Amino acid sequence: MLISGLVLFLGIHLLPAVPTARAGLVTRWGEARYKGIFSLTSALGLALIVAGFAYADRGARIFDPVPAARAIAPFAMTVSFILFAAANMRGNLRAFLRHPMLLGLLIWSGVHLLANGDRAGTVLFGAFFAYAIVDLVSAVGRRAVATFQPKAKHDVIAVLAGVAVALVIMTFHRVLFGVAVMPFGV
Repeated sequence: MLISGLVLFLGIHLLPAVPTARAGLVTRWGEARYKGIFSLTSALGLALIVAGFAYADRGARIFDPVPAARAIAPFAMTVSFILFAAANMRGNLRAFLRHPMLLGLLIWSGVHLLANGDRAGTVLFGAFFAYAIVDLVSAVGRRAVATFQPKAKHDVIAVLAGVAVALVIMTFHRVLFGVAVMPFGV
């Protein structure tokens, strides 16, 4: 179930990395239908990932967790969530970094990959890490960068939103994912 979800979710998200394939589907289905199928496939893939990971046997330990990854995880996750928020804002962070969503995904998946070491975690976080690398290389190669006039207020919003989401997730990480990551967590 986990692998099926990853194939659906990450596979559909790789379509923009192959512009001719995406253009062919848009031509065949139309923009609205393409976006609808893209959204439904993404949602189904995400649901399968969540359920698959929740029910997966964690499996044998593939490698020992890296203590440094666990130590920096709270800070790295905060940076990741700031970058996720910045990706949707027209701020200086997005203008400077160009692909903050993919950079945030690299940090998120890389730290989680190194902090876990079990089979299910390695499959999940390794797949997202590999996807982020492939998509980042593709986006840079295609020069897929939005142009806009950056506004500092968007950076402030991205930082505040990223920190707030990180704190909420760290607080409820045990309830949501079965592992307490902060002393103040519930």
